[in-house]
Amino acid sequence: MPDRQTALASRPPRSAARKRRTGGQRRTGGQRRTGGKWRRGIVIAVLAILSALPLMFHRYVPNTVGNLGSLLDTFLPWVGIAVPVLAVAALVRRSATAGVALLVPAVVWGLMFGHLLIPNGSGGPHDLRVLSHNVGADNPDPEHTAAELLTADADVIALEEITSADLKIYKRELAKTYPHVVSRGTVALWSKFPVEEGKAVDVGFSWTRALRAEVSTPEGKVAFYVAHLASVRVGTSGFTSNQRNETIKQLAQQIAAEKRAGVVVMGDFNGTANDRSLAPITAGLRSAQGAAGQGFGFTWPAKFPMARIDHIMVRGVTPTKAWVMEQTGSDHRPVVAELAV
Repeated sequence: MPDRQTALASRPPRSAARKRRTGGQRRTGGQRRTGGKWRRGIVIAVLAILSALPLMFHRYVPNTVGNLGSLLDTFLPWVGIAVPVLAVAALVRRSATAGVALLVPAVVWGLMFGHLLIPNGSGGPHDLRVLSHNVGADNPDPEHTAAELLTADADVIALEEITSADLKIYKRELAKTYPHVVSRGTVALWSKFPVEEGKAVDVGFSWTRALRAEVSTPEGKVAFYVAHLASVRVGTSGFTSNQRNETIKQLAQQIAAEKRAGVVVMGDFNGTANDRSLAPITAGLRSAQGAAGQGFGFTWPAKFPMARIDHIMVRGVTPTKAWVMEQTGSDHRPVVAELAV
């Protein structure tokens, strides 16, 4: 039987044994933590995948209940805000699974809207600069709005939602620069060039909210349409847009029958280019913002724009640049485009 000294000598030092135990525990704990990065955040990962579905399949959301499809189309770019929100949650949870899952909505959103954030080199030669603005019936200072519009130095200005009292103010303020005016109901057009054949366009209202006029530009005559389509409502019954959709159909029919090669349609359409309900108009026209603008070009509400419902659309002319002006006192922001005729 070995003596006590021999046993003590053969026993490993306590510090070494402790290190071996601690090291083993650390390795085990490290493996546990590494595996946890993939097990944590499953709920966040599922939410990330779900957030991609409205982007990928928004055209399949029906309008039969509360016009939900059009409502989603109108604010579709904002679905992407789920990506940074969920990314913060994934970082807090330190979840690798959620981080990978977030690539799905990020890539889908980028494919759909990323091109709008890339400089497109717009700003080439142009023959016309046009401007459209819903000036607002409740605008407290139309003189200020007129002064702001003059700074754009547009060749043609289209205004919507003009009251009879404010129309006199705009005519007075714009008269020096724009000697040619056509007004019908609550819409009007001012031009530096001669205007011919101005007439009201029936879009199904008891009062006039659209007009057509031919502007004799130095490059030839161009047909201009100014329109203010019916408003939409978001309430307990959903997204109500039946009246607006009817005005779209009537306006689209008249634009489709237009014989002039060059056509410019400007106004407040109360819908975005993504809204499927605008298809009768957008199918035959080209958006100036989409073709030559940068960014989303949101115009409403003016203080914090969330949707582009004010448009300049063309056929037979080429947009070379498009942008949105700052606030003027209206609840909408003006849109401007330069066109090659």
